[in-house]
Amino acid sequence: MSTVKPEPAAMRSFMAHRAMLTDYAAKVVGDRVQAEDIVQEAWLSLTARPAGADVRNPLGYLHRMVRNLAIDALRRKARESRFSGGDMDVAERMVADGQASPEAALSARRDLACVLDVLQGLPERQRIAIEMYRFGGHKLREIADHLGVSVALVHLLVSEGLAICADRCGLSRPNSG
Repeated sequence: MSTVKPEPAAMRSFMAHRAMLTDYAAKVVGDRVQAEDIVQEAWLSLTARPAGADVRNPLGYLHRMVRNLAIDALRRKARESRFSGGDMDVAERMVADGQASPEAALSARRDLACVLDVLQGLPERQRIAIEMYRFGGHKLREIADHLGVSVALVHLLVSEGLAICADRCGLSRPNSG
């Protein structure tokens, strides 16, 4: 299939309403830079249409394309978040240069100090279970064997202990297993 330049009406509509389309995409995705990328992608899609494919309402067509691309971007972001446990864009910015910002590093050190302080006040069995799970990377079964208790009890010890740490240190609650 050959592609053609967009017809003058589509080009005029795009140029006249680019800012409006970008504003619309920004409202959907919550990020102006990403919105500009989405509008550019819509333009590229418009220019890549097969020869002879007429668009009766170029503005409506562009608006629908921008909406669909923005929704796709949100879905992609949600999927990445589910798989990675966080926002990939934020994570990429934080590790772009291989180091966290000084503010992020200081905040992380404060959070860790708080958690370690809270852990010292927990019952020994609970503290050991959390340390083995979060810092040692042990599986619940391994911790249960080490402590001589059931996996269910280890899960309870870890989840309740992590909730206590999160509450006392003002952190978001981590997944415990």
